[in-house]
Amino acid sequence: MKHRIVVLGAGYAGANAAGRLAKRLHAGGTEITLVNAEPEFVERVRMHQLATGQDLKPRPLAGVFAGTGVQVRIARVTAVDVEHKTVALAGGAELGYDTLVYALGSTAADCGVPGVAEHAHHLAGKQSALRLRARLAELPASGTVLVAGGGLTGIEAVTEIAETRPDLDVSLATRGGLGDWLSEKAQNHLRTTFDRLGITVHENTAITGVEPAAVTAGGGPIPAQVTVWTAGFAVHPIAAGTTLEVAATGQIVVDETMRSVSHPDVYAVGDAAFAPGANGAPLRMSCASGVPSAYQAADAIAARLTGRPLPENKIGYTGQCISLGRRDALVQWVTPDDQPKPSALTGRTAARVKEFICRSAAWSISHPTSLAPVRRRHAVVAGEPLATAV
Repeated sequence: MKHRIVVLGAGYAGANAAGRLAKRLHAGGTEITLVNAEPEFVERVRMHQLATGQDLKPRPLAGVFAGTGVQVRIARVTAVDVEHKTVALAGGAELGYDTLVYALGSTAADCGVPGVAEHAHHLAGKQSALRLRARLAELPASGTVLVAGGGLTGIEAVTEIAETRPDLDVSLATRGGLGDWLSEKAQNHLRTTFDRLGITVHENTAITGVEPAAVTAGGGPIPAQVTVWTAGFAVHPIAAGTTLEVAATGQIVVDETMRSVSHPDVYAVGDAAFAPGANGAPLRMSCASGVPSAYQAADAIAARLTGRPLPENKIGYTGQCISLGRRDALVQWVTPDDQPKPSALTGRTAARVKEFICRSAAWSISHPTSLAPVRRRHAVVAGEPLATAV
């Protein structure tokens, strides 16, 4: 009997885990099935580009994994039974497994704010980005766009929209100060860029409601014919509906090998994992965490199945790369536990670094069985919630 490995989700984490497992394990003794709801890999780090009218290269999963030994199953996961080791799929089909890699990722969280689900757009997936793209195309000159959320995703989205549509009235609302987690150099560059692009910033502003043509906040309504919600991410609820031990976030609690602390035949990677990082702080939702965690899980699974030593966990961060349109960016250097250092790259040099990171992330998917050396300590963020390891 072959050892059955089922990987749920073909985002950056799941696709990399499946490809690395295929390279690490002999096809004669294992069967690897990758389950994903959509037939294409989505470059989630580029959703703000897709939303502003830029077209992305299609990456069909069947072609990506052709010849690797990974079986691609296009289906939506509806439930997981970790006691009987089965996965239920839409339409009534069921998959059994010996080892499960859970990588169902995250989507936009409404944070309990009324009107978000009904009236706001988000960038957590291809279809949502395409809906925003169509809505932005409808807006006439002087139309109002508000991006709610001042994290990496919000900054990338608002600068991309402002650069692409300089005829629009574009603003950003953030609970804190603009880029207040960045170094002084990075904050100064960010403010200079916002001024250049004509972006209005509503700092220390909490959105309390979203309406069709405005948002409500403590200081009164803010006009917004289009609201883009980037205020946070929530994981898929399936894990919380099982007997797996999960954190308050709904993420699966794992050890340093990405193995569930409650069910040793289940591994969680990417946004789905509540995993220890440098100095014990949990890894944050990002591709910078997702890809190295996928490698860590795959290597640990292979080691346990073949009797090899377990890999040491060295996942950490070196920088946050934030695009500011197509020709500008900033790279904030950080400590392994994601705290900012005084130094940062800015401008066109930073934009080239950011583009290299995005292309590297796509390359890792296009070459799923490549085993280029992984320096897990050197994970680089390419926008929230995603990036890649270099």
